This record gives sequence, structure tokens and C-alpha cells, in this order.
Amino acid sequence: MPIDPYIVLLLGTVGLAALFPARGSAADVASGASTAAVALLFFLYGARLSTREALDGLRHWRLHITVLACTFLVFPLLGLAARGLVPVVLTHPLYQGLLFLTLVPSTVQSSIAFTSMARGNVPAAICAGSFSSLVGIVATPLLAASLLGGNGGGFSAGSLLKIVLQLLVPFLAGQLLRRWIGDFVTRHRKVLALVDRGSILLVVYTAFSAGMVQGIWHQVSPARLGGLVVVEAVILAVMLLLTWYGGKALRFGRADRIAIQFAGSKKSLAAGLPMASVLFGAQAALAVLPLMLFHQMQLIVCAVIAKRRGREAAAEVTARQPVATTRTVVGTGTRSG
Repeated sequence: MPIDPYIVLLLGTVGLAALFPARGSAADVASGASTAAVALLFFLYGARLSTREALDGLRHWRLHITVLACTFLVFPLLGLAARGLVPVVLTHPLYQGLLFLTLVPSTVQSSIAFTSMARGNVPAAICAGSFSSLVGIVATPLLAASLLGGNGGGFSAGSLLKIVLQLLVPFLAGQLLRRWIGDFVTRHRKVLALVDRGSILLVVYTAFSAGMVQGIWHQVSPARLGGLVVVEAVILAVMLLLTWYGGKALRFGRADRIAIQFAGSKKSLAAGLPMASVLFGAQAALAVLPLMLFHQMQLIVCAVIAKRRGREAAAEVTARQPVATTRTVVGTGTRSG
């Protein structure tokens, strides 16, 4: 598959932060800009999501409960199971980042895109991703407080309030103003995509700049990074298999199983990065490193799966079409004698 240009941009942003980290007043400006960009992103999410569409999506409550269970129950259990890999495979800070990764809500944009590509239930994917993001605004900090304890999160009522103000309040404001700006946002989806990716790049630069200033990268070796990649690959494979065959066991249709697989197996970089910056402070760069790696991995793997599911759906449609038959009529000639 061709390399996604956005992955190159992310790697380039990390390199830029390594060479030219923001310090002092420049760091304050970068932090303020990233906070504003993320708030704008969730405002546009709110303006884009139709209230009627969200209410209609509640009819698929079994599907949404399944996705939420995968995101906030099964994923964290896998993260807790990885505790046994410390310190042989993972360092304790990397494990904290890995555990935080498992607590982050699902994606919205890529879940929709891959579900559409695979010819799945797109409205269900829209609602499942949106519901997961809203639940995660409260669930992720609470889970971080209980599972990471005093070692990782720096959780407090103030941090929860800051996350709510940065993510939930802009989303609700977008919902309130949707009546006037919803059509404009829907017509200019490319603008939303630019804000989405631009905000992530800003948060990545800010977090990794802080990491360079704090000198935390001396804690990570290439061998540890390799071990982290292997562990994340195993977690992703488990979730992809569980969401697909679990959906079948729960008797969901094919279109719903596709939505469950792509919404229930992925983690949101857009939501996770600002939460990590609030919860981890100066240690955010090391905490979000597992999330960044997982994000790239899920995009590549899910793109391959989505194309395969799309081809399978197209083949099924073709197989169900009636086959034209050609009837040969044999004429009988009359013999005159």
C-alpha cells in the first residue's frame, strides 16, 4: 500500500519537535494554539452531527453497547494483562502509556471512512463513534484515575473539568448552532478534515517539544520500542478478531458487524492527545507515544481489511444478481416430397 502522507506529516512533526522544540513563551503559544484547535475540532464535530441522526442511532442500542463495551471494558482488560510484561518487555512509563491507550475513546472520522469503504452500516458507525467520544470525555479520566492511580494520571476534579471544557462544551455548542451552520459544515467537509489533522499535529508538536525539554527520550531504547510495537500489534489483532466474530456470535448482520469492527477496535488520537496533555503534564510525550504508534498501525491494517470487506460485499451483490440465460430455439423444417 502507498504511504499515507499524513503519517509522513506526523513523523515530520516529531522530527521538528526534536530539532526545534518550543521553549518558554513559544511553548505557551504552541500549547494555547493546540488547545484552541482541539476545541474548534470538537465544535465542528458537534455542528456536523445531526441531532435527529443521533436519536435515530439510539435504536441500534445493542450495537452501541457492544462498541462501548469493547472500547471501555475489553480494551482496558487487555491493557491490564500487559502489566505482566513489565519490566522484561516494557518499561513502567511505556506501560502507563499503553494502559492509557486502552482507555481512550474510539475514533469518529476513520471509523466512518472504513465502514463506508467496507459497505457497512455507516449511520451506525457515525453514532457509535460520536457516542464513544462523548462517553470518553468522562470515562477516560475516571478510568485513568482508578487504573493508573497516583503514578500516571495526575487526575483531579480540575483535570476532569478542563477536559470537559475543552472537548464537551465545544461539542455541545456546535450542536446548539447546528441549525445555522450545519449545512455549511456539511458542504465543507474538507475544512473539518484539515482542522482534524492540523489540531493533531499541533498537539503532537507541543507534547513532543515538552518531552525534549524534559529529556525523557533517554528512557526509551530501540529494543523497548520494538517490544511496544509487537505488544500493540497483538492487542489490535485480538480486538479485530473479537469485534468481528463476537458480532457474529451476537447475531448482528454483516453491515452492523463491519461498524462494530471498525468502531470497536480503534482509538482516537484527536481525543487522546489533549486528554494526555491534561492528565500527564510534562510526561505527556512518553504517555502518548503508544497511542501514536497504535494510531498508525490501526490505519494501515484497517485500510487493508476495509478494502477486502468491500470486495467481498461487491462479490456478494454480483452473485445475487440473476444470470441471463440464452434460450436456443431449434426450428424444425418441413420436408416436401
